[in-house]
Amino acid sequence: MTNEPANNDDEQDPLQEILAQLMGGKGIEGIDAAALAKAAGLPNDPQLLQQMFAQFQTMMNSSSAEGPVNWQLAHDNARQAAAGDDPSVTPLQSREVDEALRLAELWLDPVTELPSTGLIGKAWSRAEWVEETLGTWKRLTEPVANSIAQALSTTLQEQLPEEMKSMMGGAGTALQNMGGALFGMQLGQAVGALAREVVSSTDIGVPLADLQMALLPANVTAFGAGLDLPEGEVRLFLALREAAHARLFVQVPWLRGHLLGAIEAYARGIHIDLSRMEELARDLDPSDSERIREALSQGVFMPQRTPAQDAALTKLETALALVEGWVDELTFEAAAQLPSAAALRETVRRRRATGGPAEHAFGSLVGLELRPRRLREAAALWAALKEQRGIAGRDAIWQHPDLLPTAEDLDDPTGFSARRELAEASDSEVDEALERLLDGGYDTPSDENPSGDNPSGPSDGK
Repeated sequence: MTNEPANNDDEQDPLQEILAQLMGGKGIEGIDAAALAKAAGLPNDPQLLQQMFAQFQTMMNSSSAEGPVNWQLAHDNARQAAAGDDPSVTPLQSREVDEALRLAELWLDPVTELPSTGLIGKAWSRAEWVEETLGTWKRLTEPVANSIAQALSTTLQEQLPEEMKSMMGGAGTALQNMGGALFGMQLGQAVGALAREVVSSTDIGVPLADLQMALLPANVTAFGAGLDLPEGEVRLFLALREAAHARLFVQVPWLRGHLLGAIEAYARGIHIDLSRMEELARDLDPSDSERIREALSQGVFMPQRTPAQDAALTKLETALALVEGWVDELTFEAAAQLPSAAALRETVRRRRATGGPAEHAFGSLVGLELRPRRLREAAALWAALKEQRGIAGRDAIWQHPDLLPTAEDLDDPTGFSARRELAEASDSEVDEALERLLDGGYDTPSDENPSGDNPSGPSDGK
């Protein structure tokens, strides 16, 4: 028996050998691209799938990915998804958007104490929306992406035969990159699809672009199609909503961080169902393409919610509803002179309540749909506060997060002020008692009288 060196041409990369074992001897080349895309929630477009899978294989062979997720892959897929039928913004459209947002600022002045932002309104193409918002999408989804990448790496390594575990070496990082690549493709497709639906920078209720005010003319036109309303009225109503959002996020500095932080905290608590992934890795037969499609379509990579996550989601949805309810109420007040104001308000409410296909795709991706389920209750609460406290008193609620109404307050909007006054009175009594105690304002108990004198006072009655 001779100890001849191995032929370099016959050597197999450890990762390829691992994948070959897991995929029935075919390695990554044996993966069904269509099934993989179905698991990731991607469209069944053969040409698009071929391009994305080529990117996926390039990413798997690359060691330059930044962290477990290749965000360049997400960016490229988002741009591809948004690119179809994405006309450049014309000078006329830019002027129309600028005029609508300027007029919206003037109409908002009488209905809120929050001052104008001074922001310059912009008209964006869908591709520009992707570029302006992708950084925030990365911030919001990175915890989920890391969880998916780590879960995939852990599951695949646990499924390895004992004799192959010593061969892992640096392949663990590549396995994480596999999960990151899947997530990157999903995120890019979801963001690109959203770019074809949103009408402004704050359309989903979250400030995705930092301190900006913008409309997407192509999507505004699509929104108004079929409503049988003048396009100028539709544009102005949507501009009022965008300008109201901008005032809130600019003039209430803590609000953007509060919302984004709540979403990040929620995302960090999401976990992946490892048992489902282990079952797939154990039973997968690459020769049975129908079984692969069936297994992967069950959402193996989809995040699962825990009871703690459900509680966090309730708090987040309340905050989103309060933002959208305030914007809804102010927009309707400011647009009172528009004949179509009531119809447009109801159209927007239904659209926000149900969400579009892209919002549902994003919800499947991160286990969170950014829809204000209690928008109507929140709008009723803000209307009641205006009746009880006036415009200044209503808007003063935004001074601090501790002042915000709760989910219970949305159940009884008209009773919020009475409950708040009772709580404030109770707090005031506690503060007064504490102040008296610190100032020595309370009498010394008689049984602790150090002088031994008659506690009832001198006998002469003085």
